[in-house]
Amino acid sequence: MEHTPAAVWLAEATSAAQHQGSGYLLRVVIVVMFLGCAFTGWFLLRGYKRKDD
Repeated sequence: MEHTPAAVWLAEATSAAQHQGSGYLLRVVIVVMFLGCAFTGWFLLRGYKRKDD
């Protein structure tokens, strides 16, 4: 296995990212929306919990 300098690796990663298009961004947006909805639901529903002390 060859050692590649960080600058070469970064340049190759940047080049590959440009060819992927908007798929990565769309995945990130969907995951953030899903987590945001789950967190909002949890936050709202925990307010309805009643303590029977």
